[in-house]
Amino acid sequence: MKNFRNKKVLLLLLALVLTLTIFTGCTNKNKGENLDNNVEKVEEAKSSKYPMEVEDQFGNTVTFEKKPESIVSLAPSNTEILFSLGLEDKIVGVTEFCDYPEEAKSKEKVGSFTGVNIEKIIELNPDLVVEYGPGDEETYKSLRDAGINVLCYEPESIDSVIDVIEKLGEITDTVDQAEILVNEMNNRKEEIVNKVKDSEKVKVFYEIWHDPLMTAGPGSFMDELINLAGGENIAKDAEGDYPQFDLEQLVERDPEVYLAAKDSEEKTVESIKTRPGFENISAVKNDKIYLLEPNIVSRPGPRIVEALEMVAKAIHPELFK
Repeated sequence: MKNFRNKKVLLLLLALVLTLTIFTGCTNKNKGENLDNNVEKVEEAKSSKYPMEVEDQFGNTVTFEKKPESIVSLAPSNTEILFSLGLEDKIVGVTEFCDYPEEAKSKEKVGSFTGVNIEKIIELNPDLVVEYGPGDEETYKSLRDAGINVLCYEPESIDSVIDVIEKLGEITDTVDQAEILVNEMNNRKEEIVNKVKDSEKVKVFYEIWHDPLMTAGPGSFMDELINLAGGENIAKDAEGDYPQFDLEQLVERDPEVYLAAKDSEEKTVESIKTRPGFENISAVKNDKIYLLEPNIVSRPGPRIVEALEMVAKAIHPELFK
C-alpha cells in the first residue's frame, strides 16, 4: 500500500514537470517568434530608403516617395548606365540616339534631333527622367510641373561617371549591381594605367570636329583618358573643354598620335592625311592616325573604361600585343 502511494506521488510529480516543460516551451517559442517578427520589422524599417531626397549635379532637388518603377533616359550614356544596373524592364522611354545595348532600340522614343517630346514623356508618366547636362529649363519646368522627377548629370571623368552610377544605383535600389559594375570598372582602369605608367609620354591630339578644327581641352573626359593612357594632350592649356584649335598650333606642337572618332563615312585616315598642311605633322608622316568607335569614346557611361583601353592601345600599341 505504501509502495502504491509512493508510485502515485511519483506519477503526479512527473505529470507536473511535463506540464511545466510544455508550458515553458510554448512560452519561449512564442517569445522567439515575437522576437523574430520584431527583428524583421526593425530590419525592414532600416532597409527602407524612401522617401529619399536627392540633389543632382546642378542643384535640382527632388524627393522619391518610393522606388522608381518607370524611367525615361534622355541620353545614350544614361541609357547604358540604366541597362548595366539591370533596369531594362523599368525603362519606358529613350532617345533615337540610344542604340546600346541592342534592346535599347526597341524602347519608346521620346527624343530626337528636333528635341524632347514633352507631351510623350508626360503621357508615359515616369517616376524618373534622367538627362545629360543641365538641359533646357523650360522643358524640365514642364515636366516638374507635371509631377515628374528630373535629374541632370554631366560627368567629365571616370570618377564622376562612377559617381553617377552609384547615385542612380541608390535611387533605383540597385546598389549591389552598381557596386559590382563600379568594381569591374575600377579594376580594369587600374590594369590599363599600371600597364602604361612607366612608358614615355606621347604627344597626342584628339579631333572633335574638323571644320573648324576643334579638340578636347582641359577638363574634358577625353583629356583625362589621354593622360591616363600614357599620353600628353597637346591642347592641355587650351581655353575651355572643347576649344577651336588652329592649324598653325597643330603643326607647331606636332602630335605623334592623332585621334578622332569615326563619326562619318567621309572621315577616313586618308582624308585626314590629305588635308592641307597636315603633311608636316609627325602623326601623319608615321601613320599614327587612329579612328575610334564614336559610341564608345563619346559617351561617359559604363564603357568609358573601354574607351580608355582603346586610347591606350593607340598611344602605346607595343604594350598591348
